This record gives sequence, C-alpha cells and structure tokens, in this order.
Amino acid sequence: MTVDYYVTLELNRDATDADIKKAYRRLALKFQPSSNRKPGSSEKFTQLSEAYDVLSDPKKKATYDKFGEEGLKRGIPPQCGSDGAWSSKYTYHGRPDKTFRQFFGGDNPFADFYTNEEPLQFGGLQQVVVKTQDSPIERDLNLSLDDLFHGCTKKIKISRRIMNEDGHTSNIKDKILSVDVKPGLKEGTRIIFSKEGDQGPNNIPADIVFIVRQKSHPLFERQDNDLIYKAHICLEMALSGFSVDVETLDGRILTIPINDIVHPTYRKVVSGEGMPSSCEPSQRGNLVITFDIHFPEKLSAEQRHLIKKALK
Repeated sequence: MTVDYYVTLELNRDATDADIKKAYRRLALKFQPSSNRKPGSSEKFTQLSEAYDVLSDPKKKATYDKFGEEGLKRGIPPQCGSDGAWSSKYTYHGRPDKTFRQFFGGDNPFADFYTNEEPLQFGGLQQVVVKTQDSPIERDLNLSLDDLFHGCTKKIKISRRIMNEDGHTSNIKDKILSVDVKPGLKEGTRIIFSKEGDQGPNNIPADIVFIVRQKSHPLFERQDNDLIYKAHICLEMALSGFSVDVETLDGRILTIPINDIVHPTYRKVVSGEGMPSSCEPSQRGNLVITFDIHFPEKLSAEQRHLIKKALK
C-alpha cells in the first residue's frame, strides 16, 4: 500500500518546513502512546514519525516529491539524476520514540516552554513539568596575597554549549568571564556566574562558581584580616631592644620600635596595617609581628658569669 506522507501529516504538497514541524508537533502530541491509550494510536504515532523523518530532511523530501515512496525506498538509479536528492535506499529506523525525542529535545514536549514547576493539562490529566538546573561547576581561582590586598580583575575563558535558534541543535562557543576580585576577599569566597554553564533543551544551565584560593606569600601569613610577620632576632636583641623594618603590601616601609623584653610568645600588634575588609575596605585588620629568637649554641664561663651578674 502506497504511503502519502503529506496526507499522514494532514498537509498540502506545498507545505513549508515550518508547516511540517507544526503538523508533526500537533499530531505527535495527540497520538503519543504514553498519553493516548486508544487502539491504533501506536501505529498512527509510528506513521507520523516516519512521515516527519522524510519530509523534514531536504534530501529525502526531494526524492519523495520527485520519485514517490517507491523511489525513496528502492533508491534512485544514477541515470535518473538525483539533483541533490536522497539516492540511497531509505528505510525508517522504526523507533518513533527516537524521532519524538529528537524533535522535542527529550521525552518532555513542554520543556522548551516551562522553566519552573507548573501544572499542565494534558490528555485530561494534570502533570507537573519541572526543568531542573545542572549542578554548579566549581573552579579554583588562585590569587596572590597582593591580588587580594589591592583587588583585581581576572579574565577567564570558558567554553560552553549554546543552543541554536531551532531549539534542537547546539554549538560550542568560547566566552570571556570578567572575575572582579574585591580587596580583602578571603580564602573560600565563592564568586558566582549565574547560568553560564552548558545550555540544553531540557535543563537550566549550571552556575559557574570560582572559589578563591590564596597563594602562599614569602613574608606574610594571613589570619582573617590580620597579617602575621615573623621577625628573626638574636637573644641580645630580645633583651636589649631594637627596631623591626617591615615592607607592607602597598610598598611602604614601617619601622617598628620594640622596647619590651621579647619572650617566645611575645607579639607586637600594629593596628590598621593588615588586610582591608571586603565589606568595608576603609577598615583594616592588624599587622601582628611574632619573633623567632635565636639562642647561642654555647657560652664561655666568662659570658655565663656576666649574664648572671646582669640579671641579678
């Protein structure tokens, strides 16, 4: 029995590509077996899918329009001239569900139109359509202490899948994200770029999350907004007084006099010379100076005597 694909899709032979898509959408939703339990709906659904598979493909359609179903399924002899038509033998793969998913981008025909949870009337039954968001894509953002002190902007290139206007095909495209690093950001801070992940017909793109990771610094250790600086001194300095020169992250030299006796747990706090607050950059933590005291490895008898005398 000869098949007329145009009749199957209830179309005229001058139907446009948009007409073919519109007809398949309407009829496929009507006869999809999961929603239509009437006898014959499954066979009708298969016929509709085969008709769409042929008429939506320019080469197959050209062969069918010129040579009919027989020419399409038996192939075109070279002497007939295909003029860009489908010259191989055509056989439908027999999986209407595959055609349906390819057209709608998944099993859910409403996914292109609903991004939140909404009740829909379909086949007399109410169903809930949910378009879920992909899990966040997390990447470390390695920054120097100078970057975190002054603030900076980092340009990071990402590659992401972008859906084409037809809603079914996609391409990989590069994009530059500008990551603004505010002065004073702390280790573990999450900088979020909403929905910059891969696009898809049935998903909400993932958020891209950059997590601040602080590189080690040769002079300073950071504790919250305080900067810890370790000065190396000898026992004589610890007992007699001295000054410590500290080069700050903004290039100044601080000369800090130490007039106290420096014991192993002694700390000198210089107020307002630490890291800026990310919430209020005008407020800063402290510079905290700790001390590594080098004791002599040995003393002569005379030195021991003098020390005892001095400490009495």
